[in-house]
Amino acid sequence: MHEHAYLVPGRREAAVKVHRPTPLAPVPSAPVVPVQPSAIPSVTSVVLPDGRVVTGYALEPAKPETVVAKPPVSRAAVNIALGGIGFGAVCGGLFLLTAFITALTALITQLITLAAVVFGGWVAVQVFSASGHSGGNTFNIRKAVFKRNHFHG
Repeated sequence: MHEHAYLVPGRREAAVKVHRPTPLAPVPSAPVVPVQPSAIPSVTSVVLPDGRVVTGYALEPAKPETVVAKPPVSRAAVNIALGGIGFGAVCGGLFLLTAFITALTALITQLITLAAVVFGGWVAVQVFSASGHSGGNTFNIRKAVFKRNHFHG
């Protein structure tokens, strides 16, 4: 067999040949020809105060780009924008006012409830405390008799 011929597993009758590419010889490139600029810039020489001479190309000052005038903003657009900002501020203020009133109402409700609990406790203490403070008698209210708006014990 040939040295590059290999057998495929499972096939006995055919051999596979592997071809390897051969590199091409390098082609000499054409020489680079320098191209002269169409306009030769002017060379300027400057004499410094100490006597030295500096030579170089003159640079043109940079020209600023022209500023494109912005289109004017219509008064209606400004009024709409300011109205939107004002509307948002009013809505925020009303929300804060509503939240403040709600919190104040809750505080007053809690204070009234606290006063009712404290006063109710004081009344309960007065009713259920020992009744011997002012020298009164203890009696059973079921046996008491009321005649003509007078109490007879």
